[in-house]
Amino acid sequence: MDNPFPEAQTFVTHLECGMEHDRYEADQLHGLSKAGKPLLVKYDLDALTQAVTKEKLASRPATLWRYREFLPVRKSENIVSLGEVHTPLIPVPRLQGGNGTVWIKDEGRLPTGSFKARGLCMAVSMAKELGVTKVAMPTNGNAGAALAAYGTRAGMKSYIFCPDDTPEINVREIAAQGAQVWRVNGLINDCGKIVGQGKEQVGWFDFSTLKEPYRIEGKKTMGLELADQMGWQVPDVILYPTGGGTGLIGMWKAFNELKAMGWLKGKLPRMVAVQASGCAPMVKAYEAGEEHAELWQNAHTVAAGIRVPVAVGDFLILRAVRESNGFATAVDDELITAALDECSQKEGFLMCPEGAATYAAYKQELASGRISPDESAVLFNCATGLKYPLPPADQSIDINQPIDYSQFK
Repeated sequence: MDNPFPEAQTFVTHLECGMEHDRYEADQLHGLSKAGKPLLVKYDLDALTQAVTKEKLASRPATLWRYREFLPVRKSENIVSLGEVHTPLIPVPRLQGGNGTVWIKDEGRLPTGSFKARGLCMAVSMAKELGVTKVAMPTNGNAGAALAAYGTRAGMKSYIFCPDDTPEINVREIAAQGAQVWRVNGLINDCGKIVGQGKEQVGWFDFSTLKEPYRIEGKKTMGLELADQMGWQVPDVILYPTGGGTGLIGMWKAFNELKAMGWLKGKLPRMVAVQASGCAPMVKAYEAGEEHAELWQNAHTVAAGIRVPVAVGDFLILRAVRESNGFATAVDDELITAALDECSQKEGFLMCPEGAATYAAYKQELASGRISPDESAVLFNCATGLKYPLPPADQSIDINQPIDYSQFK
């Protein structure tokens, strides 16, 4: 059988602290920097530009691994894959607020049903390359499911901790895919403390959001893929459901790398971090002009995936928002639920609650004037809506009774 991931040259030069910019060697196992901040992977973009063309990429299969030269895995044999296809970019004209086209990027088509597959397939592949055999993670659901699947495929042991109100399907999905999972009577940051405190005693590697460098590189492919699908153009605005914010940081990194290579011209997208009103630390910090966000107390929202009271990459999220002339905004749970229903009823598109938050934010900010009706926008639906509770549908017909056909008019 042919290798589906032909060898490609990689261009990683080193890693760099996102805050202090001090240098760390590539090809070594790293967590956070000495300053306790996320590490960012750096590439020789000049050499990368000489090595690959848009035409060369277009000749490859439409998968995440089309962008091998932009990614950190050195040897194809270390790639851990479950079939990360390109996800569709779907126009939703009935949701538009004007002449600007609105698309939904449907990440629910990925393995394990969410965009977490992008980050975890990359992080697990790099962990395999660097000799890791045991990993642990806190999760609100979908990231844990992705780690369970990719960790098992890589032959690793995975230990996953989730808040006790995590959707039941996520908990069972994690267990079914070979990981050990525990419910914790707290929030995701409490689960993260268990992971952090257990590193020395158990010997697992901490896969918490942004506490290893490579999940960003997997999520970066959302930006590469989006630009590719749009003919190496970008939309005016991207609305992204923001908890830990890895995807927003990763996309902004991708757009800047492509611009440095000359592949993107002109303005980059305005990045909008969307949070729920019941857990909006980034919005509070953005509005206060701060670079770091305070721990959000008593976090609650129907969109569990963005219920992240504190994020280690807060400053990277806020930098991306500000550098892009975007903003951070919060939407109420009632608006999230209404947006989910409206999208389903108008366009036949079943969003997850976190994805629906982006449509709620789009409508809210059209009304506020922060988004213009003429601006094109991409809404990220981060997981399939089939993972979440659906409203009852309890109409029935008794074939032993006369059927009243007037009810169908």
